[in-house]
Amino acid sequence: MSQLKQLAFDGLWKNNPGIVQLLGLCPLLAVSATITNAMGLALATLLVLVGSNVCVSLIRHWVPKEIRIPVFVMIIAALVTCVQLLVHAFAYELYLSLGIFLPLIVTNCVIIGRAEAFASRNSVGHAAFDGLMMGLGFGLVLMLLGGIRELVGQGTLFDGAELLLGPWASALTIQVIEFDTQFLLALLPPGAFITLGLIIALKNAIDAHYKAKTEIPVREPVSRARVTNV
Repeated sequence: MSQLKQLAFDGLWKNNPGIVQLLGLCPLLAVSATITNAMGLALATLLVLVGSNVCVSLIRHWVPKEIRIPVFVMIIAALVTCVQLLVHAFAYELYLSLGIFLPLIVTNCVIIGRAEAFASRNSVGHAAFDGLMMGLGFGLVLMLLGGIRELVGQGTLFDGAELLLGPWASALTIQVIEFDTQFLLALLPPGAFITLGLIIALKNAIDAHYKAKTEIPVREPVSRARVTNV
């Protein structure tokens, strides 16, 4: 149980792939203009990450070390193809919105990194849980980034939710702020870099505050001066 707690803490906070390891930044910055796109890519990445970790853990004893990376990439590519076909079949508009970044999940360093660093060395259960936590951590950062950019850029939340959830989800769109024109800086790539930098700075500030709060101050021993009588 303690190992599972550590895996959860690492994936969601301590070693979050999006704001600590800084992996997978290409889709993280490119697709997060709205929270709907972010949710779609986050879900696809989560499914591939869990599936690849499970598959790699299952075959870890039969794959020679010399060819392990090509085998891992082949597994990831097969899973990404399955997810891509599912999104194409059930959420075609989202498929068009995500564009090239959906098949590019194959090259996401988060997935190949966890397959090599963890799944190939641990049991199926722990590998699946690690993939789940890393995927959730990456997805939460992706959706937070998308939510902030959408809110600042066009004053809405969950705009285009029907692309992911169907026509009924159009009622989920919330108009938080009325803008005459969109704030394009937040919706363009420079806004993604600035927002991600602010999120990383906030995370570092929280860590520094918690560290300073938990540290026990070390008191220096008071030296007593000896008084000599002349």
